[in-house]
Amino acid sequence: MDNVPGKLHQLFEYNFLEYTSYVIRERAIPAIDDGLKPVQRRILQTLFNMEDGRFHKVANLVGETMKLHPHGDASIFSALVNLANKGFLIERQGNFGNIFTGDSASAPRYIECRLSPLAKEVLFNKDITEFIDSYDGRMVEPVTLPAKLPLLLLQGAEGIAVGMATKIMPHNFCELLQAQKAVLLDEEFTLYPDFPQGGLVDVSGYEDGNGKIKCRARIRELNEKTIIIDEIPYSTTTQSLTDSIEKAAKAGKIKIISINDYTAEKVEIEIKVARGIYAKDTIKALYAFTDCEVPISPNLTLIKGKTPATSSVREVIEYNTLKLKADLTKELEINLARLEEKLHARLLEQIFIEQRLYKNIEEETSYESIMASVDTALIPFRSELFRDVTEEDVTRLLEIRIKRISRFDINKQDKEIRAIRKDIKAIKISLKDMVAFTIASIDKLLAKYGENYPRKTEIKQFSEVVVRKIALSNLTVGYSRETGFLGHSVKGEEEEDFSVTCSEYDRLFLIYSDGRYKVIPVTDKVFAGTDLKYIGIVPSEQVFNIVYRDGNENFAYVKRFNTPKFILEKEYHLFPEHKRSKILLMSFGEEKYARVNVMPSARAKTNTFHVAFDDYLVKGASAKGKRVSPRVVRRVLTAGPPTEPKKTTQNLSLLTDVEKREE
Repeated sequence: MDNVPGKLHQLFEYNFLEYTSYVIRERAIPAIDDGLKPVQRRILQTLFNMEDGRFHKVANLVGETMKLHPHGDASIFSALVNLANKGFLIERQGNFGNIFTGDSASAPRYIECRLSPLAKEVLFNKDITEFIDSYDGRMVEPVTLPAKLPLLLLQGAEGIAVGMATKIMPHNFCELLQAQKAVLLDEEFTLYPDFPQGGLVDVSGYEDGNGKIKCRARIRELNEKTIIIDEIPYSTTTQSLTDSIEKAAKAGKIKIISINDYTAEKVEIEIKVARGIYAKDTIKALYAFTDCEVPISPNLTLIKGKTPATSSVREVIEYNTLKLKADLTKELEINLARLEEKLHARLLEQIFIEQRLYKNIEEETSYESIMASVDTALIPFRSELFRDVTEEDVTRLLEIRIKRISRFDINKQDKEIRAIRKDIKAIKISLKDMVAFTIASIDKLLAKYGENYPRKTEIKQFSEVVVRKIALSNLTVGYSRETGFLGHSVKGEEEEDFSVTCSEYDRLFLIYSDGRYKVIPVTDKVFAGTDLKYIGIVPSEQVFNIVYRDGNENFAYVKRFNTPKFILEKEYHLFPEHKRSKILLMSFGEEKYARVNVMPSARAKTNTFHVAFDDYLVKGASAKGKRVSPRVVRRVLTAGPPTEPKKTTQNLSLLTDVEKREE
């Protein structure tokens, strides 16, 4: 009994690994060889088995596919709709849903489909396809299809397995084939995603199939008050897009009057902006606050052989191109063998009839002697044949009817033999230069189908939308000195309480009377203390003018500094901490003045003088500053420019002399 827990653990571990392996390889992750998941491969193989040139009811197709796919009809139907809507391999008839609006397809009994000409040309060749038994042993299914296109990158794929996921971006048909040519010619190439929804894509963070990209809707300004969305980002629908716009409008991030979705075969979403708001500003807000711009993190995970691996676009293209070259070589070799066998049979037939070898068997009495007679008669002609004559060859000759011999056309036979020899020669030439033959095959596909698949997504580098600059100032932050609370849900109770109009993305700059300062995010309610001196939005460039009392010395100092650097919610100090230290006056910008009252002195002519802040250098926030006066400052008030220049000059001269003596 002591070993039971260990055995049970091993049982669970084994079963879980089996399940994990099955989900990864047989359901969620596509193969690098043909770019298909098992359910997609089984759907296409079933369509090929049912192919008669006509459309098939999807319900019938789903039922036939279940003979190969050991899962429910719902998974087959959803995979079929997804595959058909990619627009490459399956022709549709009926309502297969809408990739723009997100509408679902009709019931499978109402819609029909069949293989596209492209699929029939590039997907199937039983001569080079490896087949295995289906799950019940009644049928066979392909391990992979001999695809002549890099379908993995053409269609893209998404899937979630156990412990891993894949998110492969779709790419452009023509660009993929041009990249394959570049691989064969040993040239450089670069590939970027191309989405069926169109839109714009910023690939500056795209790392060859991985990394990060940003997708945007294509938005145009119809007039100052009307915006039209013509194309949507990949992974969105018009429904999800309008929902995100309505949500942003309710949150006060954008101001619109109405939004109408007129999408049918093409995307058309109309937005009317509110009074006092202009379309060009709203477009920036749409990119910042709605799904008009979405980030996507591609993850190129695939099955290579029997193992999952993370790859790159370049590796996939190189692998598919070499596989294409190998498959085309196999096809040529198979065709060559067939043509040589056909030529061998025609030459044997020609020799047998033209040389009248059939007359030698008239006197033979047994089948064995007839066979030996024909075989002996063919010995002088062995050099004209591709291989030795076999028993099957002789049997085939003896099965020729007298009627066919009597109507044998020598000229026609010679013509057919010359045609076969010509085909054999062409194949041998192609086999000597498979690079040129592969490129010619790619060019043929480009010429035949390329114009059907133009690039839909524009590659463009986006300028970063600074949310704080375009956000609407829809919040009013209040401060109650009595309670010490601050936030956009706080209302000031006294006339001297502060209030700031801002957006939720702004940062609040708090300066306290004792010289402390910090920066906090906008919040609904937070305790800030009862001794705030200043509250405002953090300015990018602002000059602060301050007169403060140093509690240690009991002298007043004046200092100027620009908006300081900060870490959010970290507390800093403008001057040394002391219980008597205090800000006496604070102002902002240039051409600011203060009137200073000092303690009376019998030797002084006046106890009041003006301070012009522009006379002082702008330094760092931690600088001590210059002493205002050698006397104790009683009070500092905001003042305008001095009205008596001479007195001010004398005062400033006196102050300068005092400072010189101190220095």
